[in-house]
Amino acid sequence: MARMVYAKQNDTLDSIVYRYFGKTLGLVEHVLELNPTLANLPILAIGTVVILPNSEDIQTTTNKNTLSLWD
Repeated sequence: MARMVYAKQNDTLDSIVYRYFGKTLGLVEHVLELNPTLANLPILAIGTVVILPNSEDIQTTTNKNTLSLWD
């Protein structure tokens, strides 16, 4: 089940995602799927409701085929 949070003064969607999850890579897009109307708001108004997914619902992928400089 998703949870609802409320924007504080000068919040952006990526700042809220970082505050609750500690990272933004791939998560902002997932949150935008849950909140499509927020895509056009660069800075959220105070009290704007943002629906966040549960931590269990988030699947992050890592790129295991990275090139190291010294390989």
